[in-house]
Amino acid sequence: STPPARHAPVAIASLMEKKQASYGKGAARMAPMEVSVEAGNGAESDWLDDDGRPRRTGTVWTASAHIITAVIGSGVLSLAWAIAQLGWAAGPAIMLLFALVIYYTSTLLAECYRSGDPETGKRNYTYMDAVRSYLPGTKVKLCGVIQYANLVGVAIGYTIAASISMRAIGRADCFHYHDVRGRSGKDECKSSSNPYMIVFGVVQILFSQIPDFDQIWWLSIVAAVMSFTYSTIGLGLGIAQTVANGGIQGSLTGLSVGPGVTSMQKVWRSLQAFGNIAFAYSYSIILIEIQDTVKAPPPSEAKVMKKATGISVATTTVFYMLCGCMGYAAFGDAAPDNLLTGFGFYEPFWLLDVANAAIVLHLVGAYQVFCQPLFAFVEKWAAARWPDSAFIARELRVGPFAISVFRLTWRTAFVCLTTVVSMLLPFFGDVVGLLGAVAFWPLTVYFPVEMYIVQRGVRRGSTRWVCLKMLSAACLVVSVAAAAGSIADVIGELKEYRPFSG
Repeated sequence: STPPARHAPVAIASLMEKKQASYGKGAARMAPMEVSVEAGNGAESDWLDDDGRPRRTGTVWTASAHIITAVIGSGVLSLAWAIAQLGWAAGPAIMLLFALVIYYTSTLLAECYRSGDPETGKRNYTYMDAVRSYLPGTKVKLCGVIQYANLVGVAIGYTIAASISMRAIGRADCFHYHDVRGRSGKDECKSSSNPYMIVFGVVQILFSQIPDFDQIWWLSIVAAVMSFTYSTIGLGLGIAQTVANGGIQGSLTGLSVGPGVTSMQKVWRSLQAFGNIAFAYSYSIILIEIQDTVKAPPPSEAKVMKKATGISVATTTVFYMLCGCMGYAAFGDAAPDNLLTGFGFYEPFWLLDVANAAIVLHLVGAYQVFCQPLFAFVEKWAAARWPDSAFIARELRVGPFAISVFRLTWRTAFVCLTTVVSMLLPFFGDVVGLLGAVAFWPLTVYFPVEMYIVQRGVRRGSTRWVCLKMLSAACLVVSVAAAAGSIADVIGELKEYRPFSG
């Protein structure tokens, strides 16, 4: 039992390994640019950076907007459930603690954007490039496995979350229809999420064939509007319910042990809440890509990114606190895992329909944005592994469009696989809590800390070195505990679940 996806999508495929992907043609595309700049072509150097890539124009405000749009997503709607497990005393405090840790480790990661001098050193275009620059081979491979496994998990999570919201639209309308006629409608309004997952999968197959998804600049605007639409609706409904109750619900310690809740369930759910909060907050996986949009120094990209991180984390925390706390104030320990689909509300039904439609539109883009690095990685690897393969390099002309045969086959197969897995494991909240727990320590804390130690030459045994290692160790303990809580809930769900039952 628990939340939907997190993270708003943002049109940052330009932020997400655009430079790394050379669909079927290796790295040859960039060579002419680089040669031109080195040859001193003044006209081209006006619109190219020193490495031959298109000149960046990002500022502290555009970087802040990218981060906020990437972080604030449908996970915000599950924060009331997370606070309900922890209570008024621990819930907001834990959320604030996660915000501080993520802000600090993000500033460490921002320092690693350039190898060597912070203004003139070699740029690292992606998270993996940064890891490769500072850490040995084994750690690079480990980071790649974790990063891309996490992206697969996110794709599965978004498929489930979108289907839940689509089904919720039908259920809200159904409840309203029966309410108008004075009937319960509880049994008549039951439905399976499988057809909605299939519909979402078909849409993703179509969108996944766009090779340069990063050029759809309007996706960032649509994503921001959608995320704030449903988040604001959830917040507004929470406030309205609190006023209707005549007071604030909940307790200092959260969910009480009693009928239907054992002591161990209380422990596991509290730990799972940690994973849900971590999943809702983390964005380190795309921080370097966002930083790579910031215009060339001075000031250094790291200084700009630190300011952007401070602005965005503060904004996100305020919004998360409002949504989570107002949801808990409205429903207390009975807070649903999603204010918009758990039917903490089902009136006004039209407002719920708007909110859930916004979530679906949001997740359509989110799926592509977070899968683009994986698509690029596989296609780049295949092009390098079989450079002379007609299957890899061949393109079909369909009207004005050129469709790669390999891209069509591989991306369609990936979408089909994530859709089938989603249908097998539709209890999304537990899976998301596990993803958040597993990814939080390595991607948000461990690798940024280790890279920073190398980049700044922090002396082993020094006070700073000890403090950084202690932070990493403490976050490891939190991740392991949160993963244990999520695994316990997954096992509980599997005991009663029948595959493909929806």
